[in-house]
Amino acid sequence: MTKEKFGKECKICARPFTVFRWCPGVRMRFKKTEVCQTCSKMKNVCQTCLLDLEYGLPIQVRDTGLSVKDEVPRSDVNKEYYTQNMEREIANSDGTRPVGQLGKAPSSGDMLLKLARTTPYYKRNRPHICSFWVKGECKRGEECPYRHEKPTDPDDPLADQNIKDRYYGINDPVADKLLKRASTMPRLDVPEDKSITTLYIGGLGENVTDSELRNHFYQFGEIRTITIVQRQQCAFIQFATRQAAETAAEKSFNKLIINGRRLNVKWGRSQAARGKEKDGVTESGIRLEPVPGLPGALPPPPVSDEDASTNYFNLAPTSSPAVMNLGLPPPPGVAMPPPPGFGPPMFHTMDPMSPSMPPPMAMRPPGQVHYPSQDPQRMGAHASRGGP
Repeated sequence: MTKEKFGKECKICARPFTVFRWCPGVRMRFKKTEVCQTCSKMKNVCQTCLLDLEYGLPIQVRDTGLSVKDEVPRSDVNKEYYTQNMEREIANSDGTRPVGQLGKAPSSGDMLLKLARTTPYYKRNRPHICSFWVKGECKRGEECPYRHEKPTDPDDPLADQNIKDRYYGINDPVADKLLKRASTMPRLDVPEDKSITTLYIGGLGENVTDSELRNHFYQFGEIRTITIVQRQQCAFIQFATRQAAETAAEKSFNKLIINGRRLNVKWGRSQAARGKEKDGVTESGIRLEPVPGLPGALPPPPVSDEDASTNYFNLAPTSSPAVMNLGLPPPPGVAMPPPPGFGPPMFHTMDPMSPSMPPPMAMRPPGQVHYPSQDPQRMGAHASRGGP
């Protein structure tokens, strides 16, 4: 950062002032102060970007939200006299609050809290567009400190901004854009069900705690419970009365900022609305279409055994009932054939040296049991060798 005493004249009051010049970051353009400290304190704005120090909004939007009328004179003589009086008032103040009409305005406005920027806006620090690159004559390549991008439409009103119009809060295209956005911002409708006294708080992050939520919402009425769902980064705050819940929703919708995070405030849902949504009907009465390809619901269980049905997969009825191939028991006196694989072999080997097959279990004399492990040939015994 460089400091130059009385380096330039202020672009509002035309008096010389101390100029500071610095680079905010890598591959960003150098920035410098444009107005003096007196002019910036009269409007409570930044000396470089001329945005309000409390809300980060243009002066025209700030004055519209607070219903403040600009009384800064435009002629040179009146401007000098007005500036001297404001310097005297600034010297007598503690410097914590703005002076003039802005210091007498209310502390905050609903529209300003909705439009306030809570995160840094680094795009304003980008370098300007390289005019040589636009004409195709830039030979610096990557070493060029300016941006190699196509410029915006010259007819765009945002491309033509006057610093004096921005300071006096007139004909500011950025302010007009923000005011139009404020007129079309969503509203939080109060539910018809009077039993709902719960508010949904979304976007908590990992740093917002139960005590911080309680410190903000206790001013609107008695709090019954606060439930934080850390996995989904949300919370449910239940009030003891409906009036306290309505007041909290009105004062916090699109305005709640905790630890630099803008939190989302909505009304909770009743148990009846949740039951309708489970049945395929949303809270607003819209019926959801079934997902194609999924099977239908299973039939209810039968009341009695006579009404029992085996059609558990909703199959279409056929003309002829299915025929079951069930085996009937043989009549008395007739032997039942053995199951497959347990009867006598259906063929005999022609090799005379092969051992004979053991007789079936039904044809063996009683008391004689054949164990394959005791077969001498399978155990490797020979006729010349005796047993143990």
